[in-house]
Amino acid sequence: MSGTQPWGFTDDRGTEPVSARVPERVVAYVRAGAALLDLGVTPVAVYGSGHDGPVSDPAKAGGLDAAGVPYLGPGRALDEELLRESRPDLIVDVTYDGKSPYALDEAVADRLGVPLVALSVGNELTLPAILDRFGALSASLRAGTAVSTAAPADLTGGVEEAEAVLRGVAGRSGLTVLALSGAGPDQVHLARPQAWPELARLAALGVRLLDPGPGPGANWLTADWGRAAELRPDLILFDNRFHAVPPYETPPGTRLAAWNPETPPSPAAYARFFRELAEALVA
Repeated sequence: MSGTQPWGFTDDRGTEPVSARVPERVVAYVRAGAALLDLGVTPVAVYGSGHDGPVSDPAKAGGLDAAGVPYLGPGRALDEELLRESRPDLIVDVTYDGKSPYALDEAVADRLGVPLVALSVGNELTLPAILDRFGALSASLRAGTAVSTAAPADLTGGVEEAEAVLRGVAGRSGLTVLALSGAGPDQVHLARPQAWPELARLAALGVRLLDPGPGPGANWLTADWGRAAELRPDLILFDNRFHAVPPYETPPGTRLAAWNPETPPSPAAYARFFRELAEALVA
């Protein structure tokens, strides 16, 4: 397929943007853009979410900074003129509810007359299904010459091998793991494993993830650090994004490892995460 042929792609809201040709200038939410870069499609620019600030969060950005992809600022406060100057012919966002793009108001894309694709990263899909969807989108876009790089030789990113290593380590170590996001000295958000596709995947690979127990919140149980300590995890996966804070209170001897709840949804990015976790479990 050449870049001059018609293009269409049904996103995870059931919306099918169409174009007279394959989009060549993609602007994306930073998490989505980092995944596309791993998959052989280089965005012309990226933007952040309401959690982000005026500079890009390296935890989300993957290889975007090294590739020289400009960051336009947080999506909900994005200067539309900056977006217009990027001359996008496609915007790629994510969705958690299957209805609305997460980081950019769709009205912005409408005003610019630019189609918007939103791919699900919520728990209605498994992590392998999420990776497959980003792979399918990138494959459809690699026909566009301006945004395409040479497709990586191995688009699986070594994720299957990394999963095999983690499965073996998890089975031998038996360590308990608690995933959390620090909110300050008096508050922490404790992740409910089945609410997060990557945590559910870890559990399927044999990692002994701790559930924080009953209480409000579908994705997190918000509590104090004492509650995290009471669960007595052997290892804490802590949110390493800019807006989160490091663990304030942990039981003696608890190991720490970084977790990015917005890891770019590419096989390469998750392979790195799985390998790092495997190393932490045997450290």
